[in-house]
Amino acid sequence: MDAPRAEPTANRTDVLHLARRAGVRVGLIVLVFLVLAALVGGRVLPLAVAALVFLAAAIAALVLPARSQLGQNAASQPGAREPDIFAFADALTDPCLILDRRAVVIHRNPPAARQFPTTASGNPVTFSLRNPEFVRAVERAGDTAATQTIELHETIPSETWTKVVVAPLRTPGREWAGDDARRLVVTFQSLTELKRVDALRTDFIANASHELRTPLASLLGFIETLQGPAAKDAAARDRFLGIMRGQAERMAKLIEDLLSLSRIEMHQHMRPTGEIDLVDLLGEVCEGLETQAHDAGVAIDFTVNAESALLTGDRGQLYEVFENLIDNAIKYGAGGGDVEVALSPANRPGYAHLVTVTDHGPGVAEEHVPRLTERFYRVDAESSRKKKGTGLGLAIVKHIVSRHRGLMTIRSRPGEGMRVEVLLPR
Repeated sequence: MDAPRAEPTANRTDVLHLARRAGVRVGLIVLVFLVLAALVGGRVLPLAVAALVFLAAAIAALVLPARSQLGQNAASQPGAREPDIFAFADALTDPCLILDRRAVVIHRNPPAARQFPTTASGNPVTFSLRNPEFVRAVERAGDTAATQTIELHETIPSETWTKVVVAPLRTPGREWAGDDARRLVVTFQSLTELKRVDALRTDFIANASHELRTPLASLLGFIETLQGPAAKDAAARDRFLGIMRGQAERMAKLIEDLLSLSRIEMHQHMRPTGEIDLVDLLGEVCEGLETQAHDAGVAIDFTVNAESALLTGDRGQLYEVFENLIDNAIKYGAGGGDVEVALSPANRPGYAHLVTVTDHGPGVAEEHVPRLTERFYRVDAESSRKKKGTGLGLAIVKHIVSRHRGLMTIRSRPGEGMRVEVLLPR
């Protein structure tokens, strides 16, 4: 519902007002004429000077007051400036609402219509946006004519953060409280992405610091021991040096994974351009991990249901994807039989190849599955550290698959092992 128009009434009021004042102005002009005529007749003023004075007086009486009064009357009408205000609001990329003095919505721009579809023109804004903090901000802005800035945090239907600014729109030369044409401009700016990135950065730094702190503390403790009680104990020295080497290797692997993840994220938006044959790539990965699989007591069973599987991608990154997946299957599925790696055509629109890595180990509970690709997330942290896991492997895999416009899914249940599927386009 559009705001009521006041233009016809305003125009009639202006005409009647000017007509009443016109009689007074004509009388003044006649009086000036008579005075000047008497001065010219008495030879007090020359005729040319009197004519110029009369012309100036006529212009001042008829033209300038009329224009000034008409402009003042037009400016004082509620809604006289609204087309310009509405056009300005529509040019904004953020949601924007225009409210009248009673906090009734008189206009919303297209982004506001999409984000707040229930904010209908003609209804109070509080009918649709009932957040108490928002309602108080609108009331304070209307009462005090002071700009109000608040941050709204909503958790339903999803967690969002929004910066809201409620600003008064004044009519020049008029008091706020007595101005029927006063308006409030409400703008909304989403802070959700910034908040999530900030939380992610904080969690990442905290987790990375924690992961590095443990091996560093171990190294410092062993160094102190070697410098003190075990300084002359050759057997203890050899044992401690072996442990220190393992801790140093763990830190080196963590830093390597952090750098790898950083490089992947840096090029996330750039699609790879190289050509790869997945048959050769997977065969190379399986061959490289055979020794590790033998030591863990499992065998890698690689089956291919295609003569060749060409795709566009980054060979080094895809090698890292399948090395991580098969390595995890060997480490966490040991004792459960063979690790099965299979390549076949994808039976899904938009994808050409399906690679599955399946182990028959203990598996994980279903509630853990959605979080397995989070950075530093571990189902059993102590077991993961003993197996030299950094908690970043599946996060790296997820980012690489995403860069290749692929899709990764994980299925697992306790006692049934784990199956990871990677779909890749051609």
